[in-house]
Amino acid sequence: MMLRYIKILVCISSLGFFTISCEKDLDVVPEDNRITADQVFTSEDGYRAGLAKLYGGYSLSGQRGPFGLPDLKGLNEGFSNYLRLYWKLQELTTDEAVIGWDDGTIKDLHSQTWTSGNEFIRTMYDRLFFQIASCNSFIREITPEKVSERGLTDNDVIKSYRSEARFLRALTYWHAMDLYANPTFVTEKDKVGGFLPPQIKRAELFTYLEEELLAIENEISAVRTAQYGRADQGAVWTLLAKLYLNAEAYGVPERYNDCVTYCEKIINGGYSIDPSVPYNYLFLADNDSNGAQSEFIFTIPFDGLRTQSFGGTTFIVHAAVGGSMNPRADFGINGGWFGLRTTSGLIDKFGAPINQTEVFKRDDKGEVVLDDDGNRESLGFQQIWNDKRLLAYTPGQTKEINDISNFGDGYAIQKYRNITSTGEVGSDSEDHPDTDFPMFRLADVYLMYAESVLKGTSGDKAVAVGYINQLRQRAHEGSTSFNITEADLTEDFIIDERARELYWEGHRRTDLIRVKRFTENGVWPFKGNVPQGRTTASFRNIMPIPAKEIALNPDNLKQNPEYN
Repeated sequence: MMLRYIKILVCISSLGFFTISCEKDLDVVPEDNRITADQVFTSEDGYRAGLAKLYGGYSLSGQRGPFGLPDLKGLNEGFSNYLRLYWKLQELTTDEAVIGWDDGTIKDLHSQTWTSGNEFIRTMYDRLFFQIASCNSFIREITPEKVSERGLTDNDVIKSYRSEARFLRALTYWHAMDLYANPTFVTEKDKVGGFLPPQIKRAELFTYLEEELLAIENEISAVRTAQYGRADQGAVWTLLAKLYLNAEAYGVPERYNDCVTYCEKIINGGYSIDPSVPYNYLFLADNDSNGAQSEFIFTIPFDGLRTQSFGGTTFIVHAAVGGSMNPRADFGINGGWFGLRTTSGLIDKFGAPINQTEVFKRDDKGEVVLDDDGNRESLGFQQIWNDKRLLAYTPGQTKEINDISNFGDGYAIQKYRNITSTGEVGSDSEDHPDTDFPMFRLADVYLMYAESVLKGTSGDKAVAVGYINQLRQRAHEGSTSFNITEADLTEDFIIDERARELYWEGHRRTDLIRVKRFTENGVWPFKGNVPQGRTTASFRNIMPIPAKEIALNPDNLKQNPEYN
């Protein structure tokens, strides 16, 4: 993996990676001002190291592992991790996840009662534009002119590095557009120095992102030729497909036929779903090598020893463990954080359990523990579903939630683990998993294709059904008894199937907004801050521009409708 084998460059203020105040006012401090860009970017390896920092922007939160020299001040370094924040905003706001903690205003995310002062919404905005500014700085240093000045050739390798940086910036701007609609907008063409950046409208940003991605489509590495963890044509095509699928939600005319076109490019690009690889292998510590990687299009790599932070999959694995779950034997970690569970809204999409098995207390090695009388201590019953994608832990947990603060309320999710497919613990058995986060994978593309075929005029409905049945056969251990027909292919089915296949992978908020079920039409437990749930106002389909940003840049930034 790129981040496992390349030493991450300690980025420096003279490169602009940490002087973000010149593009946006963040609480960010320079870490080192002793090295100049001309000293660093003297070779392809120098540019490669700079690029590694951009990739590390999604998984890492600072310059010294989980503590010390954080990229951002404000929330603590673990809370301010990019992937951790993005995951929370995409999942905790939906029926797929709740969290039992009382940190600041975190519970306002699930209750959909957030304001423009919410610190998690604010810090996500800061993290997005820290990443964008880092990309802008790198792109300024890798122009053909700069490369030539430094005595280097603007060859295919350099061009690919430049295109990868532009892709990462586009990915980050997509997140900003999807969450905040009308964010700040700065590119490498803007001056470096003190100025207040302009705001861009969502439809204009959509056009910019489409043009950027089309411009780099044939300069970035060919599909499935990039080093694992790095972007290539497949990642570019997937992001284009995502834009087109959600076009109407972004305030532009529908683009379903274009989504079909790019899904077909991806599907024909050499990715595959190996039916012999169980679904849960996608989320294990060796998911870069256990067969699951054949369907990965773009991942955020994690290594327990080399990419340490308290965000990313460290957060997702630890925070989901609590109650009677066995952290060491089943998850390869030293303890649970008693935080994340799911709601009955997700569980019900998998139907009723078909069986159950009694679970007994075990030690860290997985051996059953006997009491003084030689009896096994029962922890309760594990429910078993036909659909093996539901990786829920039920002993000692209730399906319904009465008190979000109580970890026993709501079934626990055991989807991500720091255990390999052969049962070994990851490289760091204390805190940090090796489990990579699959941001884009083929199953998602199959489902995007099916939805676009249903809503557009191109594509083949029978082919779409075949793709979905591949996923359902894997989910049911090869059985074809749960296959669907063309008559089953409806919007209701697809949005539920996306939940069954992609839950906890950072898609749910965007999906629900696209089909108009996130606010005024959807209900799940504790949505709207009531136990039974209620609908909420449609203005919450867009997050507020943080109040701090408005205060700092009042002439340029206008708040999204109905937020103070």
